[in-house]
Amino acid sequence: MSKIDSKSNVFEKYALGEIPREDRQPWYSIALIWAGVLICVPALMVGGALITGLTLAKAIIAGVIGYTIVVTYMSFQGMQGTDLGRPTVINASSSFGQSGARILISLFLAIGCLGWFGVQANVCGSAFTEIISSWTGLTIPVWLSSLIWGLIMLTTAIVGFNALKYLNYIAVPSLIILCIYGTYLSLTQYGVQVLASYKPTTPMPFVQGIAISVGLFAVGGVIAADYSRYARNRGESVLSSVLGIWPAGILLLVMGALMAVVAGSYDITMVLTKLGIPAVGLVILILATWTSNAVNAYSGGLAITNMFQLADDKRGLATGIAGGVGTILAVAGIINQFINYLMLLTSAIPPIAGVMIADYWILKKGDASRWSSTPGINWGGVISWVLGVIASNAVKIGIAPLNGIVVAMLSYLIISALVKQSSPALERKDV
Repeated sequence: MSKIDSKSNVFEKYALGEIPREDRQPWYSIALIWAGVLICVPALMVGGALITGLTLAKAIIAGVIGYTIVVTYMSFQGMQGTDLGRPTVINASSSFGQSGARILISLFLAIGCLGWFGVQANVCGSAFTEIISSWTGLTIPVWLSSLIWGLIMLTTAIVGFNALKYLNYIAVPSLIILCIYGTYLSLTQYGVQVLASYKPTTPMPFVQGIAISVGLFAVGGVIAADYSRYARNRGESVLSSVLGIWPAGILLLVMGALMAVVAGSYDITMVLTKLGIPAVGLVILILATWTSNAVNAYSGGLAITNMFQLADDKRGLATGIAGGVGTILAVAGIINQFINYLMLLTSAIPPIAGVMIADYWILKKGDASRWSSTPGINWGGVISWVLGVIASNAVKIGIAPLNGIVVAMLSYLIISALVKQSSPALERKDV
């Protein structure tokens, strides 16, 4: 593994290599990174999307179930990352094979992260343009705003884990306070009586609402190891996932739904602008997007580092490429395909976790000493993932992402038994 001397360089020195015990972090550092990811305008958008087809109570329940599904498989992914000290794209090299993880899994995770980077930068650029226009009368093209903010948000991701950690120490508490304040203002300004008589305009199936909730953080649940590899033990890994995701996700969903009903918009920055305090909305916009997009670019960079077999000290370059592609997507207006993008992630990403959980937690009993990287492509993993994706889209009973995880998991266990690929490694091997 190639390292950079931490005393002479501010950049993170680990990319694909194992995180030493002395460099592990307390659980709250990781939890704040996850909370920072979820405190964003798209999380409010999910609340706004759900409330168009569900009652407020059902929208909240759908969100609770959706985030619970994500946190469950995320916890297993995270604990494996803690055990091995390595990111998701490396941990997947057992169940998908070195080449399978490098080519297929890295590609899909990179697409997921880059797409989310584009969505966030596009949201930020669009809202920034509108706020500045209403505030000063100056019109900035949305594509230019998206480009500028996409490049700015890349900086912390390029530096690495510590920059993400310190950014969220400041941003997350501030964002929670500002979001609660903005929701309170919108409720008091527009009134709450409309909540009692609200009915969805275009009813949607309840399970679709759950699937949309899962889609918001489908990628994050799978890439949990990218950050939990810094956790000191399994308990802290799970704690960081549960407390980092669940409260923030439900809070934002509820606020987005409430504002969509009473103020006619889920977007807190637009609501605050209409209420005459665009400066507060601008602060929320920048901080919320920055904390989320730094993580998208960081994990996208790890995926690209693995895909092209780059040295650890090239992680910053790979992160810059990831954020650059995401910024191009933002300039192209990826936000216009937001719901379709969520549904794509919902079907394609969670089954990856199903295969990895079956391999590490069932076949290898969660024992790091039995884990090893499989040379070439593990076709059992690839086929199981494909079957999981098909199940997510074709099975009309139940919750689509959960169907995908379960089918991928069972398929991997069956295929492994049939082709006798379940022999555990006697000792752990370095990748």
